[in-house]
Amino acid sequence: MSLRPPTDGNNSEEIPFARRLVASRRITSSRFRYFLLGSVFLTLFTVFIALNFFPNPEISISTNRGKLKARISKDGLLLGHFPYKEVSKDKLASVYPGMEVHKSVARDLANMRASAAAQGVQLIVISGFRSIDLQRQIFYENKSARNQIAIERAKVSAPPGYSEHSTGFAVDFGDGTMRSTDFEVEFEKTPAYLWLKKNAAKFHFVLSFPKNNIQGVSYEPWHWRYEGTVEALKEFEPANRKRRRKR
Repeated sequence: MSLRPPTDGNNSEEIPFARRLVASRRITSSRFRYFLLGSVFLTLFTVFIALNFFPNPEISISTNRGKLKARISKDGLLLGHFPYKEVSKDKLASVYPGMEVHKSVARDLANMRASAAAQGVQLIVISGFRSIDLQRQIFYENKSARNQIAIERAKVSAPPGYSEHSTGFAVDFGDGTMRSTDFEVEFEKTPAYLWLKKNAAKFHFVLSFPKNNIQGVSYEPWHWRYEGTVEALKEFEPANRKRRRKR
């Protein structure tokens, strides 16, 4: 059976039918490749636009206390807080019974408290390491007791899995002579806070949530984090990077 279509026999340059069929298939294949590449480009362009010009979708995080609905920003923030893993127990050291911090914090913390005491300041630790389970209780039980929605509660307390205390590098301080100011903004008026403001950096402590902080967390003059090791700096690099951008 001939693959050549009928001709009048006068056209010596007639393209054989089989060759035209192959050429046709090549054109179709090329068009398909162009179509595929165009589809991939369009998809990537759409994703770029969605991530950079539209709000991130709302997610729902399941916990033992129900679901926490919130938006996670491009830099990992959930309700103003960065995610932090829970430090392993073997990396914790006791400050006094029932109070622990990361081992690398213990020496500088002890030296700082001794230095404050030598100047007549009673600098006490009122909170150190907190497990994610404990943070879950603090967040949800206080949220419920105070009839707060998650966004309101997150201004004063991090959601579970998003607290600096889980790293063991965060410490809440109080003044031994003014215990009524524990966890209160009035702590900024105490001798302990004024001493910290002047001397904390010498011992590698920095205030985590100053006034008008870019994370949108309420001002906490009692909450300080330790940045005296590379491990600690790595933990807080996202927060520090965000703070640097503000400047």
